Amino acid sequence: MNQHTRFNLPICLAVEEDAFFHSDEIIKRYIPDIIGQKTIVISEEFLIGIYKEKIDDISRDFGNAEIVAMKAASFDEAVSIAKKVCVEDIKVIIGIGGGRVLDTAKYAAHISKAVYICMPTSLSNDSLASPFSVLETYGKARKTFACKIPTAIIVDTNMIINAPVGQTLSGIGDTIAKHTALYDWKLSASKTSTQVDDFAYALSRMSFDSVYHCDQRDMKSRVFIRILSRALVMGGLAMEIAGSSRPCSGSEHLFAHAIEEYYPDIKISHGLAVALGTIPACIFQGQEIDGILGFFKAHGLVVDPASYGITKDMFADMWEKARTVRTGRITVLDGIKHDRVQLDEIYSRMAEAK
Repeated sequence: MNQHTRFNLPICLAVEEDAFFHSDEIIKRYIPDIIGQKTIVISEEFLIGIYKEKIDDISRDFGNAEIVAMKAASFDEAVSIAKKVCVEDIKVIIGIGGGRVLDTAKYAAHISKAVYICMPTSLSNDSLASPFSVLETYGKARKTFACKIPTAIIVDTNMIINAPVGQTLSGIGDTIAKHTALYDWKLSASKTSTQVDDFAYALSRMSFDSVYHCDQRDMKSRVFIRILSRALVMGGLAMEIAGSSRPCSGSEHLFAHAIEEYYPDIKISHGLAVALGTIPACIFQGQEIDGILGFFKAHGLVVDPASYGITKDMFADMWEKARTVRTGRITVLDGIKHDRVQLDEIYSRMAEAK
């Protein structure tokens, strides 16, 4: 993608207390034409149960919009929703939920060319504003599809405060991963004819810095939630501007993909998997890890692989597989010979970093 390709930016990013209860007023401020257009709300069955009052309120605010419980975060489901949108002349899709819902609704809006309003119930990763959707294709196999980013993003700080802490930790992990991703991006550019987009690089670095250097350590404070939500959105915009996921995804993400593809029984979120991946990635890159280990410890993010059911043998194999999961993506892994002794030492160091 050349440097002058046009890119899309959201018209609205609102991070407010009780934003879900006055989402129509927020949209009226930024995109008044949308109000009154035929709208559909996409969520998941259990979320519709938990947040019934809020979701019913949003539906009423948008002309008694139909509420649809999606069945899976899959390509087929997104296409099925897009078909409904096109056939029934629906103009606006509102996605309410975590990454699964937001990726499905985002791709459905992309295919159907509907306006997409993103309303996250947790901040577990940077997919809320990214130009990509990760969806199941056949069975549990997943693929990343390019798509249009949201027209509007509305974050209700009360929702995030009440979300499980693990989901917020996952969002922190996805943000900290930008540290090693940016190193790999520069490394890749130096070995190929590609360029690093300076603006996308700066945005991704700001995303990392804003969370890493944040004085507020209370993850349930409104200040922290505002900073984390903006950081995740900045990451999404960096990818949109770069025309690829390179500003936010490097060797640490290849490690996470290796877990997802080869060790599906390991129960770890995407954000926590990339957080685990940043520590060895830093070491392979010759970067200092004490600061990041200290940061994770201060936020209660556990980096002992064993606590996720990952043994020494599995850990070594995951890094071996990480080289192969995305062929053509140059990272630090291409230039190093995997040394089992070093990997065992890294594993032990992570185990001790309690």
